Amino acid sequence: MNKFHAGWYLIYTKPRHEKTVHTYLTEININSYLPLTKKLRTWHDRKKFVNEPLFPSYVFIYLNSMHDYYEGIDAGGALYYVRSGKTIAKVSDSVVDNIKLIAGHSEDLEVSDTQFQPAEKLVIKEGALAGLSCEVVQFRNKTKLLVRVELLQRNILVSLPTEHLIRAEPGIA
Repeated sequence: MNKFHAGWYLIYTKPRHEKTVHTYLTEININSYLPLTKKLRTWHDRKKFVNEPLFPSYVFIYLNSMHDYYEGIDAGGALYYVRSGKTIAKVSDSVVDNIKLIAGHSEDLEVSDTQFQPAEKLVIKEGALAGLSCEVVQFRNKTKLLVRVELLQRNILVSLPTEHLIRAEPGIA
């Protein structure tokens, strides 16, 4: 890394080590984010809701310096930073903010690797997600709100009543 730029990045972890890495980063005062979703798990004798990572094996980390970079990769269970070519890939602040907003206020989340064509851009006008710019797509015969996470080649899909949406003004991305 020749020139360091502060911002959000992604650490790829060993399988099922996301919470360990996130806890370690929090303990050493490095800002990290692990989006979780509640899933109903069924065993032969019981059912239970558990918090699982929205993106398995990935933890978002905000790096302020090269010191943070090295501390982050030293976390037990961390394997490497996600790269784009030879440099570590930076995640847009707006993508992380959208994920935080949706993961924090939606029960009906779904992550998909389906490639969607660009759709109509709308803005949510009511509720906990008010102000979020989004795309609306049809997925499994339902209208869903789409948030793209290009770096992971994944999309977050959320059910939302269409009466909460208004057409985005030109120039809103």
